[in-house]
Amino acid sequence: MIADLKKNIEQKMLKSLEALKNDLAKIRTGRAHTGLLDHIQVEYYGSMVPLSQIANVTLVDARTIGVQPWEKPMVAKVEKAIRDSDLGLNPATQGELIRVPMPALTEERRKELTKVVKNEGENAKVAVRNLRRDGNSSLKDAVKAKTISEDDERRAQDDIQKLTDKFVAEIDKMLSQKESELMAV
Repeated sequence: MIADLKKNIEQKMLKSLEALKNDLAKIRTGRAHTGLLDHIQVEYYGSMVPLSQIANVTLVDARTIGVQPWEKPMVAKVEKAIRDSDLGLNPATQGELIRVPMPALTEERRKELTKVVKNEGENAKVAVRNLRRDGNSSLKDAVKAKTISEDDERRAQDDIQKLTDKFVAEIDKMLSQKESELMAV
């Protein structure tokens, strides 16, 4: 029972870490990377589909993403979807290729994005701590129901705390890495 609880908590903490990783990937740095356009949805024959399913997304150079739709009529729709996204990008069409230049970040914008990164990290830490709290309360309930001993509860709480510390340290590492990417000119 205790092993299942710890495994369950660890899996949920891993999911929190993955969610943070995805959120941080959406926050753009000065460099171009194809993952930036992953969440953009394009209207394709009446339904919304991810950009990667209707176009080839590549890096043209360090500051430019190239998007080449597989069907010629989709060029205008893809360009409009990129322009309307919350990324603040201004794509330019050259024939069938859409070039998406990454504008350089100003110092002020870098600081704003650093605050956003810290906020995302704090949310992930809160999620991990909430999982720790839920696990500890489950252990207390098990002690009250007399399914585990108090010694087992104490050991399990220590293990859950170690898991929490490990994931919080991992979150801090991801945040410092993202902040250094943002502050690099």
